[in-house]
Amino acid sequence: MSRLAGKVALVTGAARGQGRAHAIAMAREGADIVALDMCEQVSTVPYGLADRTDLDQTAAEVEKLGRRIVARPADARRQSEVDAVVADALAEFGRIDVVVVNHGIWSRGALWELSDQTWQDMVDTNLTGVWRTLKAIAPALLRQKSGSVVIVSSVNGIEGQPGSAHYTAAKHGAIGLMKAAAQEFAPHGVRVNAILPGFVDTAMTNWPGCYEMTVGRPGATRAEHEQAARHWHADAGLITPPEISGAVVFLASEEAARITGATLAVDGGHLVLPGFNPVPA
Repeated sequence: MSRLAGKVALVTGAARGQGRAHAIAMAREGADIVALDMCEQVSTVPYGLADRTDLDQTAAEVEKLGRRIVARPADARRQSEVDAVVADALAEFGRIDVVVVNHGIWSRGALWELSDQTWQDMVDTNLTGVWRTLKAIAPALLRQKSGSVVIVSSVNGIEGQPGSAHYTAAKHGAIGLMKAAAQEFAPHGVRVNAILPGFVDTAMTNWPGCYEMTVGRPGATRAEHEQAARHWHADAGLITPPEISGAVVFLASEEAARITGATLAVDGGHLVLPGFNPVPA
């Protein structure tokens, strides 16, 4: 298949997890890739973030598919770094057709216990970093008068997550930003949409604090986490990153030519469940 033949796709948070999966999926469909990731740790994040070795692995996987890739460390919180990657990509490829804003962090804590730094790191990364990416790529998209932007939000972009108010607020903000961007870019032939992943099995969710949230008690194990996560979806188990990538490829392709301003849940039916109270009185 070659739904993205001749296209160039930029992916943030591309060093591992969903970002790597999206880059590989689009490369399989014929796209050349621009991959960026901060490749450094954020002190308020309780699990290890990706490093340069991870980003290099993404590059190697894309090259195995016979596609070209520009892979650069860049922190979406810093406009100059994202601008520099976009400039490098344009110098190498001459255009960017698809932008997948995928990067993000997650942490836990009652809203009244969150430190100023924890709140700021979350909002700067998961919301302001989305805006900075759009700002960096806008001149190229407006000049081309074509393109597709896919913002990876979360089901928590439209529902609350107790114990992660800062994450919930940032992901809601990303949806609002998508809707405004869809209207502003539309006269220039650029589509902007968002994906709402459910419970995806990545490093973001594969750590003891997440196990405890899923299972509902301290000291929970990975095996218990996998079993308890079945309650988060109508179908079976945790979602894998490639299962999100199909929606990314679709929204990036001409098959979605008249879709803009939309939110697409890839959540295993999570949002149709009657639900349960994770913090009962």
